[in-house]
Formats: sequence, structure tokens, C-alpha cells
Amino acid sequence: MLYIVSTPIGNLDDITFRAIEILKSVDIIACEDTRHTKILLSKYEIGKKLVSYHQHSGEIKTAQMIDWLAEGKDIAIVTDAGTPGISDPGSKLIAEAIKNRIEVTSIPGPAAFVSALSLSGFDTSEFTFIGFLPHKKGRQTKLKEIAETKRTVVLYESVHRIKKLLRELNETIPEREICVCRELTKKFEEIYRGKAREMIDKITEKGEFVVVIERRKNV
Repeated sequence: MLYIVSTPIGNLDDITFRAIEILKSVDIIACEDTRHTKILLSKYEIGKKLVSYHQHSGEIKTAQMIDWLAEGKDIAIVTDAGTPGISDPGSKLIAEAIKNRIEVTSIPGPAAFVSALSLSGFDTSEFTFIGFLPHKKGRQTKLKEIAETKRTVVLYESVHRIKKLLRELNETIPEREICVCRELTKKFEEIYRGKAREMIDKITEKGEFVVVIERRKNV
């Protein structure tokens, strides 16, 4: 069995009882960064074999995981924060397990974009999740899509490009309200609300960001 286990996006208390039980019971835990995951496991006194599985893991590592699963081993896949497979390389292993008819189940829990949507106060009856925008090629196309959509949009942005994004949004959709969430669930969580131009000088360039953009109103 492959278990997709959601882990805290910041506050280590944000984990389900079931997730802890599964992490204690499996044979192997596949994670992005073993050092990061060890912090969580240490808090809950979980001692299991850890195997790194990240964006640079190739076909050989994926094949090894599939072999272990085919042999009857139970594997839990976790990301550094949130739900595996959501803007996360774990999706490669999940897809391969399904292809090989290996049983897969999800242990639900935190996802940063869901928390940000609920905090935004925007209409969430329909929304588009983009993940991370392209750094260069295709970035302007995505920004144009955001400007034209009538759905609420939620995306992730790195600390290195958050102000660049706000300047781009100020150029393309200066009239739209935006909610920027920094360091969700952590001690120094900050929520910024307003127009893009109002936030550029206020944003603290530290941590992880989720950006929610209100839907385009009917014109």
C-alpha cells in the first residue's frame, strides 16, 4: 500500500491522529528532505526508515519504490509541508503506483492553498489553483490568464520573486483585491490584504507565500 500522508504546513501540531498512526505502522517513509521530516518524526517519537524522494529523483529511485511496494511493503509518502502531489514531486510516484495497480490511499490534512483560500474572504465557489508560476518562459502567458479569468486564483510564490509578482500584478490587474499569506500557521504568520501596489513596500521578504487573487468581476 502507498499512503499519501499530509503533514503540517508550519505548526507541527497540525497533524491528524490517523497520520501519526500510519507513519508509525509503515515500513518506509519517502520524503523530500530527510532532515526536515526527522524533526516531525522526532516530535511524535516515530522511528522509521527514511528514503529521500524529491524533484531530482529519477526513474531508478521511482522503480525501487515500486519494487518495494510490489514486494508487499507499506510506504508512506510525505512532502516537506502539506499534501504530497500538490505542486510536489510525489505525484510521479503516485502516478507510477496507480499504473502498476498498487493500492493507493490518502490520509488527508493540511494544504497551504486551502488555508489561504479560506483566509482570503474571496468567493471560493469556483477557483483556479496554479501552483508556482514559471520563472521566465510562459510567465507572461500565465499572468494574462489570471487577468482574464472570472474565478478566484490561488498560487504559490517564492520569497525571491514575491515583490516581482506584486509589481507584475499591479501592471496587469491593478484594480483587483489580493490576499498574500506569509508563513501560514507559523509563529510569524502575516496576512496582507489590498491592491498589489499597496503591498509592495509592506511585504516582509522572508518565508513562504501563498497569493490569492479575487475573481474578475462581470463588466
